[in-house]
Amino acid sequence: MSRSPSFSVKTEVSPSVDSESLQRWVVAFCAIRFDLEQGQLVEECYPQGCLSHDEELEIAYSSFPDSVSQHQNHSSIHDCIFFFRIRRLVTKSLDEKGVGDSSNVYKFLYGYVFNRQRHDERLKRGGEQKSVVILSYNPYASVFRPLLQILGPLFFDIGKKALEHIAAYVSKWPAPVPGNVIDLPIGNATLKVNLPPAHSFPLEGGVFSEEGVSSVAPSVPNNQSLPHGLFHDSDLFGSFRGILLQLWLLWELLLIGEPMLIIAPTPPQCCEAVASLVSLVAPLLCSVDFRPYFTIHDPVFARLNSIQEGEAFPPMILGVTNIFFLKALRNIPHIVSVGSPPPNSNRVSLSTRSSTGRLSVRPEGLGKFSPSNLLSAVRLRRDGPLCLMTQHKEAIWSTYSATTKPDTSILNRLIDAGVTPRVEESMSVVNNEILRRHFLELTTNFLAPFSPYFRTSTPTEGSSPYVDPPPLPPFNADEFIASLSARGPGKFILKRMRSNWLDLYKRFLNGPNFMPWFQRKRAVSEQEQDRLWRQSRMKTDIQQLISRLSELEIVDSFNVIERLLLGEIQVT
Repeated sequence: MSRSPSFSVKTEVSPSVDSESLQRWVVAFCAIRFDLEQGQLVEECYPQGCLSHDEELEIAYSSFPDSVSQHQNHSSIHDCIFFFRIRRLVTKSLDEKGVGDSSNVYKFLYGYVFNRQRHDERLKRGGEQKSVVILSYNPYASVFRPLLQILGPLFFDIGKKALEHIAAYVSKWPAPVPGNVIDLPIGNATLKVNLPPAHSFPLEGGVFSEEGVSSVAPSVPNNQSLPHGLFHDSDLFGSFRGILLQLWLLWELLLIGEPMLIIAPTPPQCCEAVASLVSLVAPLLCSVDFRPYFTIHDPVFARLNSIQEGEAFPPMILGVTNIFFLKALRNIPHIVSVGSPPPNSNRVSLSTRSSTGRLSVRPEGLGKFSPSNLLSAVRLRRDGPLCLMTQHKEAIWSTYSATTKPDTSILNRLIDAGVTPRVEESMSVVNNEILRRHFLELTTNFLAPFSPYFRTSTPTEGSSPYVDPPPLPPFNADEFIASLSARGPGKFILKRMRSNWLDLYKRFLNGPNFMPWFQRKRAVSEQEQDRLWRQSRMKTDIQQLISRLSELEIVDSFNVIERLLLGEIQVT
């Protein structure tokens, strides 16, 4: 991204907003104030009237740090950026021809928040806070985070006019093209961003649909600089630097769709950790319900809080800052604590940083069987996650035994040279690239045994393309497991997993991620096969072909052509 520090708008000119074009990127821009008597209030919303009262309340509650997690320092102004994800009930409208059912479906709405806390002893409670929020159905953190860095300060400079001015610029943007690099002008600045590929987008309403399959790339892009999944620019290294040896455990838990509670001192830290986790399984479609910043005001909380001991917890990743969740959601099987408390916080951090330029967690991780580290691990397990109520620790509480072995050669390549913020940021970019490439390779190799079920075919030389293409190979889970057990998953996986690797495949098949990913891949492969056969038909010399066909074959070919033409007419 390149952004001019002297960004400005002509406030005396009334901007022109194309509402239809705006909706391709943004649902609404909101300004929310924390009122001491009435709580969170939506002061401004653009476009007006696009949110119901209940939606405004839910968005407002999600747009401020929990009271327990707020900064305790006395700096005059503190800004932070984070994002949340909530469910929104929308009406699925009829198409242009009036075909289809008008029904209500749930879609996930992303809220990207610029929160400002201003300390002023002259005010009640010693300060005030407001949030500027961008609402979108698109998981484009790489777009909306830098946009917030412009919109947030601009709003606090010129007020509500900023919302309409930024909306005018966004409405002039070209339509988003998933999986591509795109330049987005915003005033005298330009956002240069990589959009995640379409195959990584979570399913709308939680179910597979044939709609939109044409925009899904049939394969993972070969260019390593292009994103392979959601939140490709999240700080994976920074989020989990205190527990890097556990990344392979986390990868496995997400792969099979296990529920996790991610707790961090601040909203930016917890949402970054959740985003990093989701990015860890690229190019796999993540179908687990992830909430980067989850609060007790979310309508889902009541249902989760009512889960009894012994009942299965739904596959969710919840990012939280309120330690109340440790007691409220006791049945969640995996708890991950990340991040460091802000300066002067009332919670103490036990994480340590190296001053030698080496990664401090590396010697701890490689020496994890030393008496001191073993004793610390025993104490952590004995105390349980409730110890976070008094002291913040970067740790994982889980009884799951991982199949995947940590790759210490990858950890040994990581660099920790946090001398200055600029150097530390550069090192994080390098480390994130190392980690992301490794887990991309790990996930790709894990999924490789399924590739025969996506293999397309083309007409053989001399045969007629005017027949239906053969169906893709049928899939049967039991037959797949038996075949995989006989032939093995490949050297890459065998080298990095323990002898019970087949159990991991069984868990993956039974988890929430497999079927949505498999169905989407099959749909893309079928579409690609149809394209290849159509291309072959267009290149065929029809007169020469007819001369070789029997009368019955000619009639059959005519019927196929007629059916295909009718199908294309209906599509157009």
